[in-house]
Amino acid sequence: MARVALVTGGTRGIGAAISKALKAAGYKVAASYAGNDAAAEKFKAETGIPVYKWDVSSFDACAAGVKKVEADLGPIDVLVNNAGITKDTAFHKMTLDQWNAVINTNLGSLFNMTRQVIEGMRARKFGRVINISSVNGQKGQFGQVNYSAAKAGDIGFTKALALENAKGGITVNVICPGYINTEMVQAVPKEILDKNILPQIPVNRLGEPEEIGRSVVFLAADEAGFITGSTLTVNGGQYQV
Repeated sequence: MARVALVTGGTRGIGAAISKALKAAGYKVAASYAGNDAAAEKFKAETGIPVYKWDVSSFDACAAGVKKVEADLGPIDVLVNNAGITKDTAFHKMTLDQWNAVINTNLGSLFNMTRQVIEGMRARKFGRVINISSVNGQKGQFGQVNYSAAKAGDIGFTKALALENAKGGITVNVICPGYINTEMVQAVPKEILDKNILPQIPVNRLGEPEEIGRSVVFLAADEAGFITGSTLTVNGGQYQV
């Protein structure tokens, strides 16, 4: 029987590529999203992947959402914590709302989502938790104290949870993408992209969302059971660890 995978923020950008890659690899996939109904419906129509709407920064919403997914598809074997937002500004101008929104969505969601599935994974002696962090969680970024803090927290969350569940057939890993060719990056003026961003990337190009999708499929596989607590850096050599 096909394993069930849930991808948060799974209908656009990197998340959409992850959802499609998992489906192509034979998983039964569910994709959650926060607010863009039109994009979600288009994604569902194009891929046949069921979509579910909830706010990952809310523990209760995550509990209800996971319950619905499992009622429709079965117990979740693979959880991809991909949902994230940005509220960029220099720290001395940052508001409490900007801080809380990013921390709660980009870091708090890992607790909110993973807590819903971890007991079932432990009972079944199998699970894959894959967290999507960022190169900026590894190296920091001007104007992103909130984002970098949350994404660095994702890495610490991964390492500790991996240790707690290593004996139970559950792996927990984190992927740190660099600059990926999504709508958000495409909105950057070409002059800034060519002069300020691409020169930082040794392979001299943006990453493609499908490259992150393939990385997730690799870590989600049954055969990846000896890989846990690891950080997979996918950034074209921009930042090496």
